[in-house]
Amino acid sequence: MLSSKFFRWIAAVSLLRSPPEARPHQVPPAPRTRWDTPAAGHSAQGSNMLDTLAVVLAGGTGERLYPLTKDRAKPAVYFGGPYRIIDFSLSNCINSGIRRIFIVTQYKSLSLTRHVRMGWNVVSEELGEFVEILPPQKRVGEHWYLGTADAVYQNLYSLVPERPTHVVVLAGDHVYKMDYARMLQFHRERQAAVTLASIEVPLADATRFGVVAVDEDERIVGFQEKPRDPAPIPGLPGLALASMGVYIFNTDVLVQALEEDARQPTAHDFGRDIIPALLGRVPVYSYRFQDENKKAAKYWRDIGTIDAYYEASMDLCQINPEFNLYDPDWPLRTYQPQAPPAKFVFADEGRRCGQALDSIISPGCIVSGSRIVGSVLCPNVRVHSFCHVDRCILMPGVRVGRHARLRRAIVDRDVVIPRGALIGYDAEEDRRRHTVTEGGVVVVTADDEPLIGPIPEEALRAEADTDRSGLAT
Repeated sequence: MLSSKFFRWIAAVSLLRSPPEARPHQVPPAPRTRWDTPAAGHSAQGSNMLDTLAVVLAGGTGERLYPLTKDRAKPAVYFGGPYRIIDFSLSNCINSGIRRIFIVTQYKSLSLTRHVRMGWNVVSEELGEFVEILPPQKRVGEHWYLGTADAVYQNLYSLVPERPTHVVVLAGDHVYKMDYARMLQFHRERQAAVTLASIEVPLADATRFGVVAVDEDERIVGFQEKPRDPAPIPGLPGLALASMGVYIFNTDVLVQALEEDARQPTAHDFGRDIIPALLGRVPVYSYRFQDENKKAAKYWRDIGTIDAYYEASMDLCQINPEFNLYDPDWPLRTYQPQAPPAKFVFADEGRRCGQALDSIISPGCIVSGSRIVGSVLCPNVRVHSFCHVDRCILMPGVRVGRHARLRRAIVDRDVVIPRGALIGYDAEEDRRRHTVTEGGVVVVTADDEPLIGPIPEEALRAEADTDRSGLAT
C-alpha cells in the first residue's frame, strides 16, 4: 500500500513543475493533527502552534564577520562558550512550541549541518515533529538562492506538503529571546495576513534595518528598507521602529507572494520586495517585540561585525550581563560535547594556580598555572602555564603555549598559540600578522604567525624550578 507521504510528494512535484501562473495560490487547510496532546514547549500558547511551521534562514555568508566565517556560515559561529548563533533562534522555536522546523542553508554549511544533526535531535519524528536541513537543490532553476525570499520560494517543494496554516520565517544569525506563540496570537486576533516583529531602535542605527510606519492599531502603512533618513516613531523623535526579520505569514499569502516575486526582476528579499508589495493588498501588522530575557532593556542583537560580536561576548562575562544565559524558564539548547568538567591546576608553591576571573569557562577546559581575566573559553581549550589571557575569546580546541600573553583577541578554532606569543600588545605587529578591527580587536587564525615576545628571566627560572619537580605542563 502506498503511503500518504508518497501522495504528498507527487502533489508537491506537480505544484512546482507547473508554471507559476498556473499554480494554485490557496494552500489546502492543515490536516487533522497527529498529536494526542499539545507540544511540550515552554510557551503557554504552545498548543496553538501545531499548525505552524518555521523556516530558519541560515545561509548567509557573514562577510563582516570574516575571518570567523572563512570556514563556516555566520549562524555556525560560536557565541557564549558552547553555543552557536543559530541556537538562539532554534531555542526560541522549541520554547514557543514550534516543533516543525526547516533550516535553509547555503554558504559553507558543513559545520552548521553537523551541529544541527548532533545537537538538535530533540523532537519526535513519530509525532510528526522535525528539525531538518534544506540545502540548495536548484529545483526551480539553475541559480543558487538570490535572496531571502528566493530561498523560501525554491523550497516550497518541501514546505507545501506539510500543509501548515502559518509559516514563521526567521533569521538564523540573531541573538534574542522571543515567544513566537505570543506573536501568533496577535496575528490571529488582528486577522492579519502577515505580521512582522518590530523593535524600537535609536534613529541613528535605523539606517541598518527595515523601518516600519504603523497606524494606531499597529497596522503597517509604510515600510522602507535601510532608509538614509528614517522616519521617527510619532511622539518618540529619537527612535524608529525597526523590523527584526521575524515574519508570520498565512501560508496561502506567502505562496502567492513568492510566486509573483519570482516572476519579477527584484532583489527577491522579504524586506525590500515582499513586504512592500503586500502593503495595501492584505492586512500587514507590526508586533512589538516582547522580550523573554527578563531585563529592563530589550535585547536583540544582529552581531554582524567582529566588534559587535566581541562586545556582545564580553558583556556575557559581566556580573549582571545584558543577555541572561542562566534562566531555567527559557532554556538555551545546543550540542554539548562529551567533555569532562573544567579544571584549574598547579596550586603548588612557586607556581601560580590556574585562575579564571569574571570569565566563562566551558567543559573540557584546563587552565594550568595561568591567569584568565574577563574572557570566554569555548569547550576543550587548554591554556598552559605562565600565560596571561585578558578579555579574549578562545574558540574550541585552542591551545595556548607557555608564557603567551593575549589581550583583546579572538582566537579561531583549533589554533595553536606558540610559546611566548605576544598578541594584542604591539598594534603595528598585530596589523602586520593578523586581522585587526577598527575597535582594535585582534583575530587570530591558523594561517597567522604571532609575534614571539621576550620571556623574563624570572619566569624562566620559575619554569625551570617547576620542571625539575616533575610538574612540567
